[in-house]
Amino acid sequence: MARGTPHSRAALHPGTLKSSGTAKSSAGGRKSATGAKAKGAARSKGAATSKSSAKSGRAPRSGRSPLRVLARLVAMLCAFAFMVAFAVVLAKLTLQPSPASEALTHTNLQPGSTLRAYLDQPELRDAVRQIGGNVLLGVPFGILVPVVAPRTRGVLRVLLLTAIVMLLVEFAQGALVTGRAFDIDDVILNTAGALVGYVLLGRRLSRAVHARRPRSS
Repeated sequence: MARGTPHSRAALHPGTLKSSGTAKSSAGGRKSATGAKAKGAARSKGAATSKSSAKSGRAPRSGRSPLRVLARLVAMLCAFAFMVAFAVVLAKLTLQPSPASEALTHTNLQPGSTLRAYLDQPELRDAVRQIGGNVLLGVPFGILVPVVAPRTRGVLRVLLLTAIVMLLVEFAQGALVTGRAFDIDDVILNTAGALVGYVLLGRRLSRAVHARRPRSS
C-alpha cells in the first residue's frame, strides 16, 4: 500500500493544521498589539520631548527698554521738581505769620465747625474761596505722590499720606506761627483735594509712568 501524500495527511489530521493556524494568528495579533503599543509610546515620548524642548528653547526675557527707563526717570524727576515747588508754595501759604488775624483765629478740633462758619458767611465768594482754596491745596498730593513714590499707589495710601502731612503742617501752624491755628477741617479739605487729584489724573499718570510688566505663563 502506497504512503499517504501531504493532502492525505492533512485530511487525516485536520485539527493539527487548525491549531497551528490559530496559534500563528494569535501570535501575529500579539505582535501587532505590541507594535501598536510601542508606536504609541514612542509617539507620546516624542511629543513630551518636543514639548520639553520647546519649553527649554524659549527665548529669554528681554530686559527693560533703555528708552522706557529714561522716560520713567525723567517723569519722576519732573514730578519731584513739581513736588518741591509745591512744598515751597505750601510753606508760604500756611507758615507765613499773620499778626492781623491773631485775634480771629482759634484752634478747631471739631470736624465741620469751620466748614459751617465758611458757609455762614454773607458772601458766597468768600466761602468758595476758603473751601476751594483748601481743596486745591491738596490736589497736587493726589497727582504727584503716586508718581514720585510708586509704593504709595492706591487711594488709601495717598489719602493717608496727605492727611499725615497736613496734620504736621497744622500742628506747626498752631505751635509756631503767629496768627495761625490748628484746624481739623483744613486737613479734611486738603485730603479731599488729594482724592480729587488722584481720581482725575494721579492714578492714570502713575500707571503710565510705572506700568507693570505682564506676567509670563
